[in-house]
Amino acid sequence: MPEKETIERVRRDRRQGKAPSTQAGEFVREEIEHVREGKHGARSTKQAIAIGLSKARRAGVKLPPPKPGRTSAETRERTVRDVARGRAGSRRKPAQKRSRATLRALKRE
Repeated sequence: MPEKETIERVRRDRRQGKAPSTQAGEFVREEIEHVREGKHGARSTKQAIAIGLSKARRAGVKLPPPKPGRTSAETRERTVRDVARGRAGSRRKPAQKRSRATLRALKRE
């Protein structure tokens, strides 16, 4: 789940008419910060960028899926699902217990 201030920055960028790649850059920046803080996740910069772009698509940033030949078919399918999820709007908030369990698991990583 992206942080509140990241989403605010993205909304501000969108209002200012900035490109989708600029908006997505905020999510990538957030992910790289998480790695620097030692929070969790990516083992490489490439992986952090991929996670950030995925979060951006899910948040509704209008990013196209990668072109055929650049990534596997599986990855392209995944991005199409992320785009659809971003257009669908927000779902119910996950249970507090589940959120806490996820955070604890990520901290152990």
